[in-house]
Amino acid sequence: MRIIMIEHLMIAEQNILLWIQNNMRNDILNHIMIFITSLGNGGAIWVIMAMGLLIPKKTRKTGIMVISGLLLSLIINNIILKNLVARTRPYDMIAGLTSLVGIQRDYSFPSGHTASSFVAAIIMFRNLPKKYGIPALTLAFLISFSRLYVGVHYPSDVIAGALIATAISLFVCWIEKIIERKNYWNKNSIK
Repeated sequence: MRIIMIEHLMIAEQNILLWIQNNMRNDILNHIMIFITSLGNGGAIWVIMAMGLLIPKKTRKTGIMVISGLLLSLIINNIILKNLVARTRPYDMIAGLTSLVGIQRDYSFPSGHTASSFVAAIIMFRNLPKKYGIPALTLAFLISFSRLYVGVHYPSDVIAGALIATAISLFVCWIEKIIERKNYWNKNSIK
């Protein structure tokens, strides 16, 4: 029964990726999605945003939280889970599926782009005015979908990346509350 469920899930994921490739891809959207997916390379856009948040004293704490979350995501997702699960990329497994961004050097599960995007976006959403938090979450969703669009992740890779990122971001926010209660930020002028 369990094996049958896994097989059905794998078939559904293949069908989703092939549907995206066959029904959504076009020359204009391909360029847009390749650009969007490149924003998540190495978490670059989120690192840049975090560095920007470190500058004003008002957002410095959020910047530190984003950097902490990104580092945890890197360790948990990219260093530990990807190598532990060692899932082959979908373009290597699904006949007819092509990658728009070439061969990836690491494994598929979980999506590191998705994880770093949601870690940063959720922390920003929780700690900054919504006029910054909502665009951050929107960008996280776009980067996550772009990973399916360009053919380098299964839907379950993206879902797992988002769920793990949510847990990491909530953990970082919880740690920040503990530090806040001990009045660390005020004593050390990091606020």
